[in-house]
Amino acid sequence: MEVEYQEEYIKNSRGVQLFTCRWLPLCSPKALVFLCHGYGMECGDFMKGCGTKLASYGYAVFGIDYEGHGRSMGARCYIKKFDDIVDDCSNYFKLVSGKEEYKNKKRFLYGESMGGAVALLVHKKDVHFWHGAILVAPMCKISEKVKPHPLVINILTKVEDLIPTWKIVPTKDVIEAAFKDPLKRQEIRGNKLIYQEKPRLKTALELLRTSMSLEDTLSEVTIPFFVLHGEADTVTDPEVSKALYTQASSKDKTIKLYPGMWHGLTAGETDHNIDIVFGDIISWLDKRSSDECTTTSTCSNISATASRTSQGKASLSPVQQTCGWKTPRLHSAM
Repeated sequence: MEVEYQEEYIKNSRGVQLFTCRWLPLCSPKALVFLCHGYGMECGDFMKGCGTKLASYGYAVFGIDYEGHGRSMGARCYIKKFDDIVDDCSNYFKLVSGKEEYKNKKRFLYGESMGGAVALLVHKKDVHFWHGAILVAPMCKISEKVKPHPLVINILTKVEDLIPTWKIVPTKDVIEAAFKDPLKRQEIRGNKLIYQEKPRLKTALELLRTSMSLEDTLSEVTIPFFVLHGEADTVTDPEVSKALYTQASSKDKTIKLYPGMWHGLTAGETDHNIDIVFGDIISWLDKRSSDECTTTSTCSNISATASRTSQGKASLSPVQQTCGWKTPRLHSAM
């Protein structure tokens, strides 16, 4: 199916110019999908594959670069208030949804990594507005084994208003850890719109506070969702998705873990693996875009990329209990 791509700049409530983009099927869309990108990432180039793929299957896909991200204005990757990102996304998504040609279409959120947290918080602003969410390696809980000591958090909090934009937070090379395919990793490094420096102090603390707040309120998640996670992810612990699946109050919830896959499920794996992931996403969306949606709750870690035994059957890893980031230091979640 042919896809039309469009770009537009809008201004948020604080007067900051934000970049938006959309991928549209040439026919009437099955439903609307709204992209929430990860920390340091952007929609127009990095999420082009996602937007094009979903639109080619009949979905109208809309993206927005957060303030300070991608082509949007603002200090590079400086998150003064996480709520500002959530408000900007919510306002833009509702503006699009209110257009006459989209009023009767179902609305789905799509969040990757930090964007998973954004999607969940957008849902919480109006729990009856959204019909479902795709959450890819979401940032919504921190493991107790890597959570910073309260004393450390207290010290950093005391100086965050003095040096909020300082790039002083130690972090591992997230791109190296997130994207498995070397050629795709090199291409992502070459994207100048992607932030590749150390996180700013206030940004890191905002990510920490948001994760801890979500961790305490996972039971309040009621939206139908499909959470996907690579079992070999070292950026966000795959256990975080199990925690979300277990604790969420959603009646319709599905989880799938992919053996051997890394954090960048939709952009950093081989083309074969990426096709598998999008096949699962599109199947989930198709079933819920029709009016005859059934309520289900499933937990699966079966993947066509699982290692093969000599009998030719998939060798499956058990679905793990979950929490969050694996690196024992404050760092960025993409």
